[in-house]
Amino acid sequence: MADQKKTDLLIIGSGPAGYTAAIYAARAGLKPLLVTGAEPGGQLMITTDVENYPGFEDAIQGPWLMEQMEKQAKNVGTEIIFDYINKVDFSAPPFTCTGDVNEYVAQSVIICTGAKARWLGIESEKEFKGFGVSACATCDGIFFKGQDVAVIGGGNSAVEEAIYLSKICKSVTLVHRRDKLRAEKVLQDKLLNTKNINVEWDHELDEILGKEDPKEVTGLRLKSTKDEKTKEIKVGGVFVAIGHDPATGIFKDHLDMDSEGYLKVEKGGTKTSVHGVFAAGDVQDKVYRQAVTAAGQGCMAALEVEKFLQE
Repeated sequence: MADQKKTDLLIIGSGPAGYTAAIYAARAGLKPLLVTGAEPGGQLMITTDVENYPGFEDAIQGPWLMEQMEKQAKNVGTEIIFDYINKVDFSAPPFTCTGDVNEYVAQSVIICTGAKARWLGIESEKEFKGFGVSACATCDGIFFKGQDVAVIGGGNSAVEEAIYLSKICKSVTLVHRRDKLRAEKVLQDKLLNTKNINVEWDHELDEILGKEDPKEVTGLRLKSTKDEKTKEIKVGGVFVAIGHDPATGIFKDHLDMDSEGYLKVEKGGTKTSVHGVFAAGDVQDKVYRQAVTAAGQGCMAALEVEKFLQE
């Protein structure tokens, strides 16, 4: 039988949001307990150079940044447990969360389980991930300054990424498998009126082309969705923008979510639909999805928990 651990505050997830919430909560004397999840450190653990996190003159490594946050959270009094929550009961406080190792009984919960970018699943995408293949233009676009790049997708995310990259890169090719975009009309108009953006209609990505020494992307092979004919284009980078999936499966039927599965929170805060349960980071933020905004929301959640427990 799993051991039972009781706490005033349980934090589920260990990315920037989770660790920041833990730091603030521990400094407030709440003695938080943080469960790391299956991928301790979150998406930054698979991110190489990070140039946009405040406070560092030079690029830093994502895994290093998360190690520093983990150490700081421990040093101020957070108990960190390597476990994975697979079941929750938010029907009434105290809340029960069941993991693979322990059962946790908490007076309050902060959910920081994050979201993952959707990938196409082709072999060459995996091969060049981090070497010219990215799912975040605002994170990695600067590395392709003055180069030709491509964006894969046709929704708001893809169009926004293409517009953003057009200000940094020499040219942007948007590859869309249909003859119409799904993005909002105002975004479509902006994209189609940007001179250095070209749209490859009715095409899908067949293969990412590149070389090994040094490892880098050199182009794409595109396949027509009408007649399956292929053609190649030269690019130095490719951004996959086909959406994100928030890690909210276990909270279904327990908390209010939007149509895409993101947790709904009170405007301007982190309170969910259940009093005493809070959410921070990419699990509730589908707009910004940055490490620094996740950390900011983790801080907000901890401060709101402190107020909740006092009341």
